[in-house]
Amino acid sequence: MKAIPPLRRVLGNAGLLLSGRSVNAVLGLAYMAVTARALGPATLGVLILIHAFAQFVGDVMKFQSWQTLLHFGTRPLAENRIRDFQRVLRFSIFLDLSSTVVGLVVGIAGSLLFADKLGWGGAHRTAAALYMLTILVMVSATPMGLMRMLDRFEILARQTALVGLFRLLACGVAFLLHAPLEGFLAAWAAGQTGGFLYLAVVGVRELKRRGLLVGFAWGGGLTEGMPKAWKFAWNTNLSAGLDVAMTHATTLLVGGVMGPAPAAFWRIGRQVADAIAKPARLLAVALYPELARLRATGSEAAAWRLARSTGLTAGSVVALLLGVSIFLGPWLLRLIIGSDMPSAAVTMNWQVGATVIGAFALPLEPMLITQGRAGAVVRVQLVVSAIYLAALPAILHGFGLTGAGAALVAAEAGLAAGWMLAIFRKRRRTTPVAPPTGDDE
Repeated sequence: MKAIPPLRRVLGNAGLLLSGRSVNAVLGLAYMAVTARALGPATLGVLILIHAFAQFVGDVMKFQSWQTLLHFGTRPLAENRIRDFQRVLRFSIFLDLSSTVVGLVVGIAGSLLFADKLGWGGAHRTAAALYMLTILVMVSATPMGLMRMLDRFEILARQTALVGLFRLLACGVAFLLHAPLEGFLAAWAAGQTGGFLYLAVVGVRELKRRGLLVGFAWGGGLTEGMPKAWKFAWNTNLSAGLDVAMTHATTLLVGGVMGPAPAAFWRIGRQVADAIAKPARLLAVALYPELARLRATGSEAAAWRLARSTGLTAGSVVALLLGVSIFLGPWLLRLIIGSDMPSAAVTMNWQVGATVIGAFALPLEPMLITQGRAGAVVRVQLVVSAIYLAALPAILHGFGLTGAGAALVAAEAGLAAGWMLAIFRKRRRTTPVAPPTGDDE
């Protein structure tokens, strides 16, 4: 059977993910509209702040174990070294379980102790603490990594669509029952829980079908045969945590500085922008396992070609969709909220502009991580995130949501420039110098 070229496989897998994410995006706008019309902008803002805090804690605390699984498990799986693969799998599951426990404790404590500062106040303190239980079902990195490694992207697409479907159905019930904020929090939690259970069950079934659980044991060394596994895990965790700081923390800062309603406008604009940019971002998800396979076989030149092609494809798609945002964005926002929000529409266009830069730079982070240079990714993100978040309160006071959107564009440009510089420095150190010829002497 003729082998499928890596770029075609990346595009095909991204297309599968896009089918699920497209359904989820439509369903997401639908359940957001139902929630907004039931609760109103202010109460919707409280819900979004609670949800953003739960996601913030869950995403910051969890390890990116799927990257660890791909980085250390791809070669053992390809070489049919089942015991070595199971050791990587055991370590990945351990990372998920331990980070879930820590995240749950931090989430509940934070929602109770800092309710006023986080924007929902004492009236919703208990509801927010209960919603933090969703952190238990947010950490599904290991089954996601397994599906990517085993090339079962259709399962990930199905799971993504199911989250939106479950949440919409639950929100519909809450709407018909005239439920208060607590009812809609429960509805959003139901969608997250249903999606997690589906992915966990299918992941175990897939492992059994392939015989990868035969002789599996929980005991034994966690990182034997995986040099620098803990360092890699911590670096990828920090990288993802800083990425979260650029998303959920921004929503929390907007809420803290400007109030719940502007936070809702920012979050909805970001959700629409993310939906528009989704096709390109999914290419990154499909790119990781391909780069890991090429790294495992020593095909560095092919990896560079794949990265360049993916970046150009992703950037071109999102650049075209920026025009869609400019013309249709205000209509989408009006459809969701039910009223005109010119400033929110302008902000959303800035958010999409930031994703255009991120799309062209999309292969840079996967290239650095699959080369084992997650530390370089973290250092760049740390500098950019610190500057962005430190400056954001003053920007919000002086320029409002539009200023926050422009700052996001600058931050994305900073990330792209930093990662590009790190890659060029790596290539300069590893490129052999040609010996002098007679003409040079």
